[in-house]
Amino acid sequence: MSDTAPSIKTVLHPVADLARAKQVYAALLGGPPQTDSPYYVGFDVGGQHIGLVPDGGPQGMTSPVAYWHVPDIEAKLAELTAAGAVVKEAAHEVGGGRVVATVTDPDGNVLGLIQDR
Repeated sequence: MSDTAPSIKTVLHPVADLARAKQVYAALLGGPPQTDSPYYVGFDVGGQHIGLVPDGGPQGMTSPVAYWHVPDIEAKLAELTAAGAVVKEAAHEVGGGRVVATVTDPDGNVLGLIQDR
């Protein structure tokens, strides 16, 4: 793979009880979260980011979503839709220059995309 090949570095988990989930993930990952807010808790471990999203967040997640980091999110969205994916959540900025989007594959699995600008 080339240096620009997509890679999974972020996995988001919808949780019903953020406080309880935070304790479990802190125990699993060996320390406290680096981001801790009422709407998002994030752990960074060895270059991997694990996020907890209360009640699936505004995107309505019902299961974990792996986010592929890509150099050009619009180009990757075009490539994926040409191949048969359907845009679930259009590309939009979530802060700090980070842009995210999601698509579904032909079986309904959700694939996340992230571009850091």
